[in-house]
Amino acid sequence: MAEITAALVKSLRERTGAGMMDCKKALHEAQGDIEAAVDWLRKKGLAAAAKKSGRVAAEGLVAVASQGRSAAMVEINAETDFVARNEAFQSFVESVAQVALKVGDDLEVIKKTMLDTGRSVADELTHLIATIGENMSLRRARVLSVPSGVVATYMHGALRAGLGKIGVLVAIEAPSSSAAIEQLGRQIGMHIAATRPSSVDVSSLDPAEIERERAVLIEQSRASGKPENIIEKMVEGRIRKFYEEVVLLEQVWVHDGESRVKDIVKKAGVTLAGFERFQLGEGIEKVADDFAAEVSKVAGV
Repeated sequence: MAEITAALVKSLRERTGAGMMDCKKALHEAQGDIEAAVDWLRKKGLAAAAKKSGRVAAEGLVAVASQGRSAAMVEINAETDFVARNEAFQSFVESVAQVALKVGDDLEVIKKTMLDTGRSVADELTHLIATIGENMSLRRARVLSVPSGVVATYMHGALRAGLGKIGVLVAIEAPSSSAAIEQLGRQIGMHIAATRPSSVDVSSLDPAEIERERAVLIEQSRASGKPENIIEKMVEGRIRKFYEEVVLLEQVWVHDGESRVKDIVKKAGVTLAGFERFQLGEGIEKVADDFAAEVSKVAGV
């Protein structure tokens, strides 16, 4: 029997796309014969994952997990919404959120972390791809922590506790944690889910985003034919309005439609240290799959 070396396992993984543990098992079953190992993986349906890797995966789930003064959020994508209702997939996403809570939000570190199944996160994902039959990917992760206070979580339209399509983390610094601060954090999370702010405050807003908006406003104002000094004042007024739209603390509190978020935070005597918002599939280009439209296009209708 040939020695099962790391190089042999790597070679089999590259050829089949199967997980490391599955490749090791296949090589042992095939007594080190890589061609027989390929056949073994194909028979088990574990060599199919690589073929699915090119498909667009924009569905799936967002998961949140929290412990103490830290919380984590991950997004794992699949091809169809049907997979989001698969018990094995749901459990996997939950377990990855727990991993992120322990090891941080570096995706490579997360992928290498071992799960209770005896496989790494990366290998477990490959195993699910082969088992369920869809391309999947661990897209992103975020962990927030505070030295004192809470990191609240909010899940919009939760499929079950901590799982859904829009997740929010809200880091609140306070002298101590309390049910009232936790509740405030959830309310802010609901607000963020609805309003999609770009930053906590004006100073943390991307300067490039401000300049792009300013350039657009200047051109729009010049079309009015007014003098440059008037245009400058018009632009500054519109920039303030822009801040009210994209800066969290400057936004109108959705829960009463009158107060500013900064006033709510100030009244509570806490500091809003940061937030993160994940919306499932956001930014992923989906491929249209409309058979009738394609037929019409070909037929010239």
